[in-house]
Amino acid sequence: MIKSIFVGNLAWSAEDDDLRSFFEECGTVIRVRIMKDQETGRSRGFAFVDMDADEADAAIETLNGKNLMGRPASLSEAKPRAPRR
Repeated sequence: MIKSIFVGNLAWSAEDDDLRSFFEECGTVIRVRIMKDQETGRSRGFAFVDMDADEADAAIETLNGKNLMGRPASLSEAKPRAPRR
């Protein structure tokens, strides 16, 4: 089963490869999605990383608060998006 990890406090300059490298010490990264502003294309400061559920749990436990490009990574299990009104 695949689990999505929410990555907050992301450096503005972070790229997909940076996140992939950061998480690969805990397992195989399936997908990385850095959320970007639709108008400017700039990072919004958060991302989602998909991994196998067991590896995702280990990554959250191991990497939460660790330095990711000069900032402490804020990691948690991603929650489903609330419906828009």
